[in-house]
Amino acid sequence: MVISYASLYILAVGGDTSQIGLINSLRPLAGLLMFPISGYITDSSGRVRLIALAGYLSASSMLLYIFAPSWQWIALAALIEGFMVFQFPPTSAITVDSLEPRYRGIGIATMNTLANAFAIVSPYVAGIILEYYGVNSGMKLLYFLLLISHTIGSTLVLKYLRETVSHKKVDTKLNVLTVLKESYRGIPELLKNLPRSVKALGLLVGTGFIANGLSSSFWVVYVTDEIGLSTIDWGLILLFESVFRTILTIPFGVIADKYGKTKTLFAAMIISLISLPILIIAKTFTHVLLIRLCAGLAVALFIPSSIALMADYVPRDLRGRVMAAIGRGSLLIGATGGGTGGPGMGYLFTIPVMIASVIGGILYSMNPIYPWICVLGATVIQSFCVIFFIRDSVKIEK
Repeated sequence: MVISYASLYILAVGGDTSQIGLINSLRPLAGLLMFPISGYITDSSGRVRLIALAGYLSASSMLLYIFAPSWQWIALAALIEGFMVFQFPPTSAITVDSLEPRYRGIGIATMNTLANAFAIVSPYVAGIILEYYGVNSGMKLLYFLLLISHTIGSTLVLKYLRETVSHKKVDTKLNVLTVLKESYRGIPELLKNLPRSVKALGLLVGTGFIANGLSSSFWVVYVTDEIGLSTIDWGLILLFESVFRTILTIPFGVIADKYGKTKTLFAAMIISLISLPILIIAKTFTHVLLIRLCAGLAVALFIPSSIALMADYVPRDLRGRVMAAIGRGSLLIGATGGGTGGPGMGYLFTIPVMIASVIGGILYSMNPIYPWICVLGATVIQSFCVIFFIRDSVKIEK
């Protein structure tokens, strides 16, 4: 409900399009600090408590959004919220640990489908709320609902989630500086020992996050300002996209397991290459709807394949650190709001994505079509990664 309209909230409290890019560049900054620490703790001390702690702290950070009198408060909230990325390595690791290797594609697809089923109507409902209450008051209400959601989710994690690795007893206290030093010093060796396909998949996903950093915050701004759609129109489009994506995700997970993950990954790249840049010539509700349906199709193809490939490549005892560094393989193609971080992004891409977010705001203020031209270039690079370097794993890790 929140993410697709967050840019409008920044504008409503006095920000402009360049500040949208600046604010979204702050969110991944904390990942440089938190991802290595989280990856270390995930592999050494377990996953569940980290996930729950991040959820409770995220709920607290929503208060800054709720009471924000200016865009500077939102910038501070984004920076603080960025520290909650330490939930992503343990979440990624516990997800793939819990799935049988031969069923990872359909397993991940099923989890995404069930989760998305609860959120299908959220963008449309949010659009109605903003239309009725106005952007400022409406967004405050939505952030309050998000606060409640984080609190409930974290409580459920503590109550029902079970560890997938044995806890290692550590005699000494965690030394943050030592962990950071060891994590970053070990990057060259870590990358050196990774198979070529893992590196290529990490580059593919990282390039996708850079593309989202350039454009994701401006989808709602572009369709409302340039094309003239209302927030309800945009919510309705996202509703159709969500239903379409949710219906297709499980079948595509089955197809990925049966016919090959690389093939479905390549299909996702071709669809996004053709569809996303076409936004610059879209004129009507129908045009935007077709573009977003293509984006939903690409995501349904991409996510089961890419996450399963990453799990197939990386041994269980290294997943926390590897996924903290290069990501778990997850990416929302054509993300529609603040897509500069998330479960799929590793800390190696933090600086490039931050720079992309700032540049995206500058480019949009110069000419609204420029971010989508950059998205076209990024998607070409992703397609080359799949064609030349990514192959289904012969030896599948458990």
